[in-house]
Amino acid sequence: MFAKKIFQKAAQQIQQHQNQRKHPQSQSPKEDVKPSVHLQPRVTLHYGVPSTSSVLAFDPIQSLLAVGTLDGRIKVVGGDNIEALLVSTKQLPFKFLEFLQNQGFLTSISNENVIQVWDLTHQSIACSMQWDSNITAFSVIRGTNYMYIGDENGMVFVLTFETGKRNLIQLPYLVPAESIAEVAAISVPPQKSVVGVLPQPSSEGNRMLIAYEHGLIILWDVSENQVILVKGSQYLQKGHMVVDLSEEGKQLSVGDISDDEQMDKEISALCWASYDGSVLAVGYTDGDIILWNMSISVSLKNQQPAKSSNDFVKLQLSSGDRRLPVIVLHWSAIRSHGAHGGQLFVYGGAEIGSEEVLTVMNLDWSHGIQNVKCVGRTDITLNGSFADMVLVPPTDETKGVHISSPIILTNPGQLHFYDEDCLSALSHQERRDTVSPLPYEMAIPTVDPQMTVSKLGSVPKDEKLLDSLLELIQAAKYGAEDDLNRDPRWPIYGGIPHRNSLMDDYHMERIYVAGYRDGSVHLWDATSPALSRIHVLQPEVKGVEICDANAAVSAIDLCSTNLYLAVGNEFGLVRIYQLVCTSDHKAVYIVTTTDKNVHKVHQEDGPLCMALFSLLRSPIRSLKFANSGTRLAMGFESGQVGIIDTTTLSVLSLTDAVANSSPVIFLSVNSYSDTRISQGNTESNGVNDSDKSVIFALTEDVSVTVLDTARGNLIASQIYSDENSSAISLHIIGGNYLISEVSGELCVSSSSERTEIREGPKSSDLHDECSYSEDPSSALMLNSHALICCENSITLYSLKNPVEIDNKFVRKINLVKPCSWTMILRKDDGEYGLVILYQTGVLEIRSFPNLEVIGECSLALLLRWSFKTNMDKMISHTENGQIILVNGCEFAVISLLASENNFRIPEYSPCLHDEVLAAAADANIRSSPDRKKKQGTALGIFDKVIKGLEGKDSSNSDLTKVDCLDPTHLEAIFSLPLSLESWNDTTQNQEVIELNIDDIEIDGPITVSSYYEPDKDNRDTKSERERLFEGSSSTDQPRMRTREEIIAKYRKTPAGDAHAAASQARDKLAERGEKLAKMRERTEELQNGAENFSSMAAELAKRMENRKWWNIF
Repeated sequence: MFAKKIFQKAAQQIQQHQNQRKHPQSQSPKEDVKPSVHLQPRVTLHYGVPSTSSVLAFDPIQSLLAVGTLDGRIKVVGGDNIEALLVSTKQLPFKFLEFLQNQGFLTSISNENVIQVWDLTHQSIACSMQWDSNITAFSVIRGTNYMYIGDENGMVFVLTFETGKRNLIQLPYLVPAESIAEVAAISVPPQKSVVGVLPQPSSEGNRMLIAYEHGLIILWDVSENQVILVKGSQYLQKGHMVVDLSEEGKQLSVGDISDDEQMDKEISALCWASYDGSVLAVGYTDGDIILWNMSISVSLKNQQPAKSSNDFVKLQLSSGDRRLPVIVLHWSAIRSHGAHGGQLFVYGGAEIGSEEVLTVMNLDWSHGIQNVKCVGRTDITLNGSFADMVLVPPTDETKGVHISSPIILTNPGQLHFYDEDCLSALSHQERRDTVSPLPYEMAIPTVDPQMTVSKLGSVPKDEKLLDSLLELIQAAKYGAEDDLNRDPRWPIYGGIPHRNSLMDDYHMERIYVAGYRDGSVHLWDATSPALSRIHVLQPEVKGVEICDANAAVSAIDLCSTNLYLAVGNEFGLVRIYQLVCTSDHKAVYIVTTTDKNVHKVHQEDGPLCMALFSLLRSPIRSLKFANSGTRLAMGFESGQVGIIDTTTLSVLSLTDAVANSSPVIFLSVNSYSDTRISQGNTESNGVNDSDKSVIFALTEDVSVTVLDTARGNLIASQIYSDENSSAISLHIIGGNYLISEVSGELCVSSSSERTEIREGPKSSDLHDECSYSEDPSSALMLNSHALICCENSITLYSLKNPVEIDNKFVRKINLVKPCSWTMILRKDDGEYGLVILYQTGVLEIRSFPNLEVIGECSLALLLRWSFKTNMDKMISHTENGQIILVNGCEFAVISLLASENNFRIPEYSPCLHDEVLAAAADANIRSSPDRKKKQGTALGIFDKVIKGLEGKDSSNSDLTKVDCLDPTHLEAIFSLPLSLESWNDTTQNQEVIELNIDDIEIDGPITVSSYYEPDKDNRDTKSERERLFEGSSSTDQPRMRTREEIIAKYRKTPAGDAHAAASQARDKLAERGEKLAKMRERTEELQNGAENFSSMAAELAKRMENRKWWNIF
């Protein structure tokens, strides 16, 4: 009701103005009437990968791909055209992006260190946190809600996300670099920034690897609070093994370490290179790659790490001195190699100035890491500059696929999938030209092929047409899936589509039609938020030879009454289709200015090509159906206008060519009823004379030509010149209000910009001029207006009669920025508004007829788009404020009115997170036999069930790979701060404390503590070892004590004797014997309890094996 509120506001302004004139000192406060309360610009649908994409994340269980951008957007891609766009409040790049695997949440970190958790079910932000320091490393413990964060100060923090409370919490546990350096007896360098923090596979989340910028690598045990391993460039030695992988280099050689290399090597990338965490691949800024042996054979608890060349091996992709830093490392295990080999994906490390490639190396170290071999190398030439990549586990191992395959993101916003067959072919020079990666196929193609025009039309509520159209949809979805759907090799298939199109009571409501540069036309069912393609119209008609059929489509129009489709191209050819065939007549008419030929050809089921019109060899700039689809108007680049009778498939008229004519860029229809003509007086062609319409043809130089649609006669032609401005559109607007209600002094622009408003004649004059008919029956046209929109102005005219626009304007507004596209916004109750898209990307909504600004938004704010040339050619819309836009590889639908919900969101919205699949995967992990073995990969009876829930025949053991199968113990660890002082005391005391049987309390109270705390006040000054050896050196052999030493030790008083000493020793031995007996009894009880527990566990395991999967829920 924004138009009514505009009128209310205008009336209030009049009243206030009158009150001010009557009572200048007692002004009433202005009521806050906001006409924009019913406007709610929002993005309702988005397809395609943004051109600013920069980072990827993948959920292997839900099979969802997330793409982060440089402008604060996240695109989430699933299967079956299920896509979603998440837009952050700030236009900032994302530097980290990770799924909370199988939980329906996604975590992002921006360049300003804002941590956001996104709810995929509701497609909104669940929570947000501003981090104080610069975050330099981030990872998620898979299978849990715990996250590691490393910063520039060398600190490692732990966060957790509470799904119930939707809250992000920083836990007390943290690991400072200074403390690690103190414990490991190493110095803290100035460059202590954390560049990587990774949970170690198969460690149940108990260990994490911390990598610092200067090259130090620490394996930290969070359960024991101790350093397990220390690696770094200071451990590199001369005579180490180097694998030279350059074309001119040798396979294996012995290399020397320079002084600079032995000091600090800055880490630029790292990843685990084995599924059990025994090998770590680290890339450095100098182009080197080092494989570190991370086996827990050497521990800091016992001794310093050994400096052996067996602990690492260096790989070099190029033998040049100046090499690129290693930017990305990813590892894919090969099942045949076990834990001793696989594929290493490397971006970087090549010689500076070489071709940009992604290198894939097949490595094998079955005979030890020092004997690593590169059994194959493949350089993948990229389609654009590299941005990021993820590895996707095999979706069907029954077909022989046993390795993970990469999805590579390149600029601008291109995704390509390289499956195992593609990588294998690329590794052979003779087969490289025969294969290509599988590109991401957009649900709505915009670039390949390139979209040129589009149209969004409604479907009539005719039962026969709807039934026929539903048959077409079902035929397309079931009979032509291979042609219309994505390649089955594409590995992303997550999400749950809304099955509305399969319901018995389903009715199509909207059709989206797009024309392409190759001459084809694609049709989609646009009823639900997940558009589904129903047909592709090829430019050629089988059995008919015609020139210029493959030219680019330049204009499209769809008649919503009879579902006729008109397609015009750059060479003046117009094709007319009947989307729903109502007869068996399948002849094709070919019509020119001189001939009309009929071709009887066989056409497949689906839309029927009725005729092809080739009147002029001039591009078609506009098409418009009139008279319920019985007439078609064509506007040419040459400035001519043609009228076609679609019932007889003949040309009614074609205007004469005029020298230096401007292109016809817009066609508008004005329909009216003339009751003076008898209802029974109809033409032979069946057209009722009382229902008339005329075509207003607008040219680029702002001239208007009016033609009669009945016979195609030229009625009038007039120029509405606007200097230095090109015409954009012409809208014929009818209403139920009186023009006399519009007063010049009321129209004060509320725009924040300085638009110049010029008033036309006063309302009394307008009323006189608009009362053009002496017959009261023509009063239906009393309130009709013509709105001519140009680049620099918008001008409102009244209609003197149904076929003539008044020369005097009602209102004119000079725009301060160039306009590109306009539309008329209409609500169901007949209220109107004007929507203007400026070349700056700003969408502005104005009231009608005052043309006041009542709201605005920008494409930059909604979609992070900037306006591009010819973007307006691909815009389509509905009258209730649904606008479809295309920008590069992106397709978007925005809604302006708060009341508009054509897509029935969220009822018809597809779901990104599959809760049934999540529950099945969780049950699979919990029932996995690997849980008993403390493994990180869960294999079980649900491997096939998980994929079966999606209707896919496949099994994948990697789908449920997690870092921690049972995260409950981590809660106790991370909920307490790391007490380094007590931990240092513990490590010292663990070296010297030995138990004495006299100190054992058999029946005393039992105290449970996470670590040992010595009592320093009561502690004897001598160590236990000193008391045992009685002051002798720990390295000496025990010796026989003399009689004098024994007497001095056990004599209590100077008067004591040997008998007293012997009695005391006898009592102590008896006491010790009693303690040993009690300890023996307790040991036997513990053994019996352990045997009973073992038998119970075995019985439970046997019962669980016999249970079926459906009994586990």
